Amino acid sequence: MQQEQIEPKFTIPDSVKQLIDKYYKSSPVAYHYYYTHCIKVTELALEIAERKKDYQMDHDVIIACGMLHDIGIIKTNAPDIGCFGEYPYISHIYLGREMLEQEGFADIAPICERHVGTGLSKEDIIKSNFPLPHRDMLPITLEEKLICYADKFYSKSEKHLTTPRSLEEIRKKVVKYGEDKLGDFDALHELFN
Repeated sequence: MQQEQIEPKFTIPDSVKQLIDKYYKSSPVAYHYYYTHCIKVTELALEIAERKKDYQMDHDVIIACGMLHDIGIIKTNAPDIGCFGEYPYISHIYLGREMLEQEGFADIAPICERHVGTGLSKEDIIKSNFPLPHRDMLPITLEEKLICYADKFYSKSEKHLTTPRSLEEIRKKVVKYGEDKLGDFDALHELFN
């Protein structure tokens, strides 16, 4: 099936584009879902950063983090989006960090671990028995918090690949993981609106 590729409203650095191509070009379905999702997340993040100029966020960091935050999905078992790896989907967060570190992107590699949900504490990981390293994976920098927030609006499902979820839809999804997680999301919403 031929997927239509969307064009970003921003410039993707060559080093970022080459890394995406290295891992995704051989899998057109995975490339479509990955690339489209990351463009939409990055565009939203840049729109917010432009509105919140007083925060003085680094647009280059936002673009790199937005385009690479999910790089690890290619190593997971998610056939619906063209990924045929051996790991459970949640593992993409630490796998992505390892990939970026190995590829020379150590400065932004933590975004891979810090964008899921509203972030995962070591206690969250242990309590939920996630197949993840036992360490905090919480967004720290403003740019990380921004990507974490923008990521909630788009998924890799057809319904929300290019059409954002409503705030109500996001809140309903987040509260399933606890009132504390909803409070964390609401804090991000307040920060960026």
